[in-house]
Amino acid sequence: MKKRKLEVAVISDVHLGSLDCHADELNTYLNSIQPKKLVLNGDILDIGQFHKRYFPQPHMKVIRKILNMAAKGTQVFYVTGNRDEIVRKLTGTSMGNVHVVDKLILRLDGKKAWFFHGDVFDTPIIKAKWLAKCGSLGYHLLFNLNKGANYIYKKMGRERPTLSHKVENEGADSKYVEDFEKYTVKMALRKHYDYVVCGHLHQPKKEDYITKKGTCTYLNSGDWVKSLTALEYSLKRWKLYRYQHDKLSPFFMDMELREMDMQELFEIITTQSEAKLLKQRRKKKL
Repeated sequence: MKKRKLEVAVISDVHLGSLDCHADELNTYLNSIQPKKLVLNGDILDIGQFHKRYFPQPHMKVIRKILNMAAKGTQVFYVTGNRDEIVRKLTGTSMGNVHVVDKLILRLDGKKAWFFHGDVFDTPIIKAKWLAKCGSLGYHLLFNLNKGANYIYKKMGRERPTLSHKVENEGADSKYVEDFEKYTVKMALRKHYDYVVCGHLHQPKKEDYITKKGTCTYLNSGDWVKSLTALEYSLKRWKLYRYQHDKLSPFFMDMELREMDMQELFEIITTQSEAKLLKQRRKKKL
């Protein structure tokens, strides 16, 4: 099968090790793409389920496939989440092309994208609005507060209620989702990020926010529990991949090209040609 070449692919909330994970479908998706960068945006593993000793072969295949992609040159960024928080002990370490981080900034065609899982907003940001005004400092404060809260719940022998559980119980159109998006965009704009990319809510979405302080695109990669979705960046565009629909689209990339006007195509081809020519000149100098 011909693989689709992508600049960036993003998956989150896979929950390997749980009965809800659709590992077979995810393996099919991963086998269909060839990304330069793969962002695992949190909750890839469901550590809380491991005591049940449930980790079937398809789940192991997902891990093998990701490691195989890294071995073949894909840069894999593991952004830690609340269900795989134990991995945060490895934050800042790299093993070949696999990098463990708690957040990630990528430059994409002159624009900046900010990736983080989203569980930091389980700390009541709505009741502490001053944190959102602190930009990067606000995020780090939230991150540490969240770790502290998780530690306390663990000591009490209880599972901490999360924003994703609230959304699932009260509906996707709840105020929780609105507030979550509002504050992630606000914090992103203060740091002049063009894209903010989250997981955690299990709600796939792509939406442009136009405010007095600028424009920011909010993106959520959804999950591989119910929605079976991913985010893809190529040809200077973000697209939501939906397995139930797009697995039957063999000409997926061709369809994207048709949607673009001639001016956009010309600009992309020209940019890529200039970059290739510059690279060749540098090689000659060496």
